[in-house]
Amino acid sequence: MAERLLGLECDFRNASSVDDCKRQLEIARKRLAAAHAAGGRPSRIISAYSGFIDSLLGRVWGDLVDAQVSQSGISLIAVGGYGREELHPGSDIDLLILLGRDASPEEIERIERFVRFLWDVGLQVGHSTRTLKECVRHARADITVVTNLMEARHLTGATGLLSRLRTKIAPSRMWSPRKFFAAKREEQLNRHARYGDTAYNLEPQIKEGPGGLRDIQTIQWVGHRYFGTPDLQKLSEEGFLTEAEVKELVKGREFLWRLRNGLHFLTNRCEDRLLFDYQREIADQFGYRDGAQLAVEKLMKRYFRTVKQLRVLNEILLQHFEEAILHPGRKRTSIINRRFRTVDGMLEVSHPEVFTRQPFALIEAFLLLIQESGVRDFRGNTVRLIRANLKLIDSGFRKDIRCRSLFMEILKSRSGQTRALRKMDAYGVLGAYLPAFGRIVGQMQHDLFHVYTVDAHLLFVVRNLRRMDITEHDDELPECSHLMQGLFKKHRLYLAALLHDIAKGRGGDHSTLGERDALRFCRSHDLSDYDAKFVAWLVRMHLLMSWVAQRQDISDPEIIDQFVSQVGDQERLDNLYL
Repeated sequence: MAERLLGLECDFRNASSVDDCKRQLEIARKRLAAAHAAGGRPSRIISAYSGFIDSLLGRVWGDLVDAQVSQSGISLIAVGGYGREELHPGSDIDLLILLGRDASPEEIERIERFVRFLWDVGLQVGHSTRTLKECVRHARADITVVTNLMEARHLTGATGLLSRLRTKIAPSRMWSPRKFFAAKREEQLNRHARYGDTAYNLEPQIKEGPGGLRDIQTIQWVGHRYFGTPDLQKLSEEGFLTEAEVKELVKGREFLWRLRNGLHFLTNRCEDRLLFDYQREIADQFGYRDGAQLAVEKLMKRYFRTVKQLRVLNEILLQHFEEAILHPGRKRTSIINRRFRTVDGMLEVSHPEVFTRQPFALIEAFLLLIQESGVRDFRGNTVRLIRANLKLIDSGFRKDIRCRSLFMEILKSRSGQTRALRKMDAYGVLGAYLPAFGRIVGQMQHDLFHVYTVDAHLLFVVRNLRRMDITEHDDELPECSHLMQGLFKKHRLYLAALLHDIAKGRGGDHSTLGERDALRFCRSHDLSDYDAKFVAWLVRMHLLMSWVAQRQDISDPEIIDQFVSQVGDQERLDNLYL
């Protein structure tokens, strides 16, 4: 049924009639919405809509812009997402009106009439009118312009102009693969920073946020500049991706496309933020139903886990591109031990069987990442091996004294705890090693205190504590920094921070349930009985101070006496306060 609905055709009585075009556009959008509701493939929906708009624009251009003028030196070009034939229901229709020479007054008038007509019809048009020379000048100066032009697609008008433009903006003439990659990598870093460098905001931006559609497009853009094609399959053929990773990328992209289509149909505009107001209806579109877990929680958990995987794949690919484009040729290798070495500052396993032969190296890798000087990150092939060997992290692995000791060494390190734990989380190691953590990955929490998923919140708390321990940040929270820097056995507080919401989503009092998990974990990791109970107490009481301060009368001496008796001593008070 969905496929039949996607057979969109332009049946114009008069292409220069606004009402006729509006009617055709409304019919097409209704059919697309019906195809979406019937479970049609998102890639087919956006491709069908692109094809329909191609036909509409071709007919309107033919009626409003003189054919003779068009053939003499004006082309209508699709750029951006429309150029890729990835036109979502509410997306802007990005057009370039390409001139072989300066336009005459008559041509300018015809072009302006054409653009006004499209707006009158109800199309959201983003357009520019430029000569070849102007396009080249802007492309040379602006990475976003050359990126848009790389995706350009001829619609109608003079046929030779686009090929001439492609020749002039080729990598041999401007934006070499090296410069293009460096600019795109910087662009992505800045974009991620705008979203707090996390994909786990409870109202995520599915296009621009980390792990979103823009990250996939960045991969394709760099591949296009380097290999001459944006096809993900080409990356597999060149050894940059495995076949399984290509399928993972395509599957993740289809999921995000479906989400984006759903948002556009629901709001009737270009809405790319998955706000609370829309999440329940989108969950219903996906067929999720309330059960032990709410339908909206099922949807969002799937979303967060999908973008987490996509972000790792983006990281692997960009690291491969960095080596191939920025640092080709012979590599500088340094041996760390029998299991690991560095290659141009990137941590790598010494051979592909390291993890299968010595599974504890799955934890050791993250300790070396933060302890070995000069190590910038993991090499892409090592990330791939870590993900492929997660199945080795079982009950026997968790009982292995080497694994337990290595994990505690990470928490006790002089620095790097946040970096190590975030990497462990990103690659699935933390959730496998600590199954209770694995269960809350992507878990939503709706209250006044949290804006991230449970797992992201826990890691942010660890990050904030670590930041208080760095003197250069003393000006941010001076009192907290003073306390943190003088704290005894800081690893206990890091553990409590990592575990304090670990039992969210199970039903019952998460503080009490979390206390049991914390006590069990600490004892299995050979903390003293006092320290194990200390961490467990922090987990159970982590809401006490905020509860008393915000919901009780702190001018009442009895309330203060009760709080003092519950806390007991200065050490507990300092840790609880932090």
